[in-house]
Amino acid sequence: MSNIIKGQCEATIQLKKLVSMVAQSNSTVLLRGETGCGKDIVAKAIHNSSERKGDLVNVNCAAIPSELLESELFGHEKGAFTGADKSRAGRFEQSNGGTLFLDEIGDMPIDIQARLLRVLQFGEFSRVGGREVIKTDVRIISATNKNLINSIDQNLFRQDLYYRLNVINIDLPPLRDRENDIIDIAKNFLRKFSNNQKSLDESALAFLKTYSWPGNIRE
Repeated sequence: MSNIIKGQCEATIQLKKLVSMVAQSNSTVLLRGETGCGKDIVAKAIHNSSERKGDLVNVNCAAIPSELLESELFGHEKGAFTGADKSRAGRFEQSNGGTLFLDEIGDMPIDIQARLLRVLQFGEFSRVGGREVIKTDVRIISATNKNLINSIDQNLFRQDLYYRLNVINIDLPPLRDRENDIIDIAKNFLRKFSNNQKSLDESALAFLKTYSWPGNIRE
C-alpha cells in the first residue's frame, strides 16, 4: 500500500499514483535518487501494493563485502569455500514468489553483475559451488544514488544489465523539493516518538522548511 509514503505535495501525489500503477506489473524497476530520499520505502510500497505472495527481501550491495555478496545472493553449497561448513540458501531463494530489493546496485562488482543478468534473462541460477539449476520467480527492484550511465562509460557497470534493470525507472525528488512534505514527515515522527504529547511551534516549522536537508528523509 502506497500510504507508507508520507506527504501530500504534488510530487508525492504523483509518486503514489506511479507506485500503484507499477505494482500491477512484474517488470523490473530502477529507483534513482539521492541518499536518504526513501528508495527503500518506495520499494516496500510497490511490493505491498502488488499481488506477489512471497516476501520482500532487501540486500544492500554496498554494505556486503564483494567476496561475500555472491553467496549472499545465490547461496552456496557445503565446501564451496573456506568456512562453508553447510549449504545455505541465498536471497534469490528466500524471495522466490516475492520481490528482491537490490539497494545501491551501482556498487555491485562487475563479475556478480554477469550472474544477475543471467537470472533476469532465464529466471534460473546455481548456488556457489553447486551444479543444480534452481528456477526462481522473483521481481527485481533496484536502487542507486549513482549515475549508472557514467558507470557504464567507466566500465564499472554492464550496459546490458542496465537495460534489464531499467524497464521502469522512478526518480525520487530530494526532500528539499518537497517543502510541504517536510512538515508532514516531521509531525509523523513527532507523534510516533512522543505519543502525541508534543507539537511543533512556529519557529520550529520555519526552520524545518528552510533547512536544506542534505541527508533527506534519513536525516
